[in-house]
Amino acid sequence: KKAKRTQKLACNMLPGFVSLGRVVASKKITGCALAAFTAFSSTTSTNCSWTLPSSSSTRLSLPIKNQRGVSTMTCEAPMLSLAQFPCLSDNYGYLLHDPISGQTAAVDTPCGDTYQEELDRRGWKLTHILNTHHHHDHTGGNVQLKGSGVTVVGPRNEKEKIPGIDKPVGGGDVIEFAGSKVIVMDAGGHTRGHVAYYFPDQSKIFVGDCLFSLGCGRMFEGTPEQFWSSLERLRQLPDSTMVYCAHEYTLANAKFALSVEPNNEALVSRVAIV
Repeated sequence: KKAKRTQKLACNMLPGFVSLGRVVASKKITGCALAAFTAFSSTTSTNCSWTLPSSSSTRLSLPIKNQRGVSTMTCEAPMLSLAQFPCLSDNYGYLLHDPISGQTAAVDTPCGDTYQEELDRRGWKLTHILNTHHHHDHTGGNVQLKGSGVTVVGPRNEKEKIPGIDKPVGGGDVIEFAGSKVIVMDAGGHTRGHVAYYFPDQSKIFVGDCLFSLGCGRMFEGTPEQFWSSLERLRQLPDSTMVYCAHEYTLANAKFALSVEPNNEALVSRVAIV
C-alpha cells in the first residue's frame, strides 16, 4: 500500500520535476527528474505516462530497474510550438516557441510588423532570430525585432550582409535552442552562403529558399553543382522530416513541372491534390 502511494506521488510530481530538470527529446534525463524516478524504482512494474502542455510531444521510453527486473516508463517530452503565417506577398513567417523556458525563435524576418503582431497575439517574447540567407525579404525585420536580449544567428559566409548578426554559423555547426539540438546544414545555391536549420529531435527543417513544394529556389549566386549538392543533402534526411519553406510557389512550380513532364504520373497525382 505504501509502495502504491509512493508510486502515485511520484507520477504526480514528475511533470514538475521535468519542468526543473528537463527531459529533452535527445533522450537525456537530468538529475531532478531522476530523483522522481528513484522515488518508486523499488515498486512493481510501472508504466506512467503524462503530457506536458504543448501542441504535441515526443514519446520517450526509459528503462527503470527494480526488484523484479527492468520495466519501462513512458514519458512525454514537449515539442516546440510552431506558428506559421503569411508575410509580404508570398513569404511564410515562422515562430518556434518553447512553453517551458519561454524562448522563441523567428526563422527569417520578412516583415518586422507582422512578426511582432504574431508575437503579441500569442504572448510570446522573441529571444532568437535564425536567418537562412541575406536577402532583404528574409532579414528585413532583424533590426526592428532584435531589441534587448535577442540573438541573431546567420550564415557565416554572408555575415557582412546579415543585419545585427551575433552568431555566424556554417554547414556542420551544431547549436542549441531551448534544449533542442539544431544542426546547421549547407544549403548554398540560391545564395552562396545559404544555410538550413535542422531540428532532428523535432523532425523539422527550415530550408529558406533552397527547396519548395514541387521546386527549388532561383540560383542567384551559386553554381549548379553547389545547388545540387545542397538538394542531395536535404534528400538524405529521414522521410518523417517536415520541410518548411519560405515562400508559397506551389502552383507556379506545378505549372512549370507539368510543362516539362506532362506524363509523369507521380507529378500529375501530386498536382491534383494541391
